[in-house]
Amino acid sequence: MDRRPGLSVRLKLTLSYAGFVMLAGALLIGAAGFFLLRQGWLGTNDQGAWRKGPGTELVRGFGPTAAAVMVFLLVFGLVGGWFLAGRMLSPLTRITDATRVATDGSLSHRIRLPGRKDEFRELADAFDTMLERLEAHVGEQRRFAANASHELRTPLAVSKTLLDVARTDPDHDRGEIIDRLRTVNTRAIDLTEALLLLSRADQRSFTREHVDLSLMAEEATETLLPLAEKRGVALETSGDITPTTGSQALLLQLTTNLVHNAIVHNLPRHGTVWVTTGLRPRTVALTVENTGEKLSAELAATLTEPFQRGAERLHATDHAGLGLGLAIVKTITHAHDGTLTLAPRPDGGLRVTVELPRGPEPKAVPPV
Repeated sequence: MDRRPGLSVRLKLTLSYAGFVMLAGALLIGAAGFFLLRQGWLGTNDQGAWRKGPGTELVRGFGPTAAAVMVFLLVFGLVGGWFLAGRMLSPLTRITDATRVATDGSLSHRIRLPGRKDEFRELADAFDTMLERLEAHVGEQRRFAANASHELRTPLAVSKTLLDVARTDPDHDRGEIIDRLRTVNTRAIDLTEALLLLSRADQRSFTREHVDLSLMAEEATETLLPLAEKRGVALETSGDITPTTGSQALLLQLTTNLVHNAIVHNLPRHGTVWVTTGLRPRTVALTVENTGEKLSAELAATLTEPFQRGAERLHATDHAGLGLGLAIVKTITHAHDGTLTLAPRPDGGLRVTVELPRGPEPKAVPPV
């Protein structure tokens, strides 16, 4: 924003300090002059008129002295005010310099203002925290963009190869090529939709409404029951009514992703997925557990990163996923001001817990 040039804050504070000193000095000198003036008159004569006393000469000599004192106070106020304003505003100068550095694209710079806690240091600490989060967010977005480009390049490259085969080898089975192109194209569409869903959730561009997580869990398990039966995985759902507020579509997507992830990354046969909901003092919780291979805590902590895949997903051939399932869960959870916790189960598998702010209890429907 273009602004007209004006006085600096330091100069304004200097003039304010000098003006305050001058005002205090004028009041003090005025009080002293009034006191001397009263002492210069001793009383009244027989006709009732005031008569001068021996303090008159002192009153006459007070004027030049008062003027000299006011000049001294003016100079002292300006010089001292300029120095004090500079000392007081030096932290603000450091914050301004750091802001300019961040504007130029360097987000790694920190103010780290020394000294005890005050308003300027609180501002500097808040600015450092903002820079730290912004740097982490920008780094995450860059990694995400690079990974997304890599993931989208793979199906596009495969499609180009299949089209080249169809053009150069007319005797090749066209039906097989079309089927493979359809599979590759479907994966590219699914990936694009997942990326759009991530962007939508991250921007929080959704309408909030009353949602019951237990209903989301029931719908997700019913939808994915055929996949679970195909893979020999048992689904168990239990829990209480868990009211919260948010996007019903996004929270259903969150629950579906968790259940789908638990089914796919499970034992080859005779696996189990537990989906439970529960009330807590200020939050509602959705927990999805599954049997499977043993995971380390370090690996579990990285599974919410975009395009992060475990060993089982690399070798899976059916419903292998896009590497965005838990990343979408993380984004939707944060968009709803919730927390996401991943922990490996001692016997193998993963336990994922989503906690969201507790919403109002649903109104009871009166009997007809």
